[in-house]
Amino acid sequence: MRTSNAFQVVFQSAEFIVVNKPSGLLSIPDRFGKEASVKSILEEQYGKGNVFTVHRIDRDTSGLLVFAFDAEVHKQLNTLFETRAVVKKYVTLVLGTPPTPQGSITTGIAEHPVNKGTMQVHAAGKPSHTEYAVQKTYKQYSFIECEIHTGRTHQIRVHMQHLGCPVVCDELYGDGKPVLVSNLKKKFNLSKLQEEERPILNRLALHANYLAFTLQEQEYSFTAPLFKDMQATLQQLDKHG
Repeated sequence: MRTSNAFQVVFQSAEFIVVNKPSGLLSIPDRFGKEASVKSILEEQYGKGNVFTVHRIDRDTSGLLVFAFDAEVHKQLNTLFETRAVVKKYVTLVLGTPPTPQGSITTGIAEHPVNKGTMQVHAAGKPSHTEYAVQKTYKQYSFIECEIHTGRTHQIRVHMQHLGCPVVCDELYGDGKPVLVSNLKKKFNLSKLQEEERPILNRLALHANYLAFTLQEQEYSFTAPLFKDMQATLQQLDKHG
């Protein structure tokens, strides 16, 4: 797996590229165009007009992202995503424990009428479907795998909140609080060189870790490893959680 200055290249061919995007980096340029994005970085390397957006993930979410280099392949990939012919899985660390070890959430999602930029569960919202399976439980947290069958804005975040288990460090749908070792370890002493404790995780704990689809009669599947901050958090939870 190659690494650029901003993301890891998981797969690359003449037709498309798959990258592992870190949290905090835009998928595509925003309307101001002042911040770096995966697309703008690729365009610098391959030239504008040669990079086509297939789908996107939120800035704060890390994980797999696909861009096309060929207009016809771009059209085919878009069709796969739009017709839900792509298997999309995420892993997430959430607060608390879901009511059942695995389940299917099919509540509709709609824009919040007051809080702009946020979504809510609503009976009249767009049909939304998330399947989840708890991978591991801790005292305060659960590590969960989610497969989404629809692509609504903030879908997993909204559905996890609906379960009563918001995604860790989620400022929109949870408490936004970072993960500190002192909250996990009973006997914790701050280093003499530190004035205050640094969080081991202070970004949205949501990672797009798996994609699979069939393109031009060839089957593809991609897996993206967790970034170091989520890896370190899970290691600390295994020790103290």
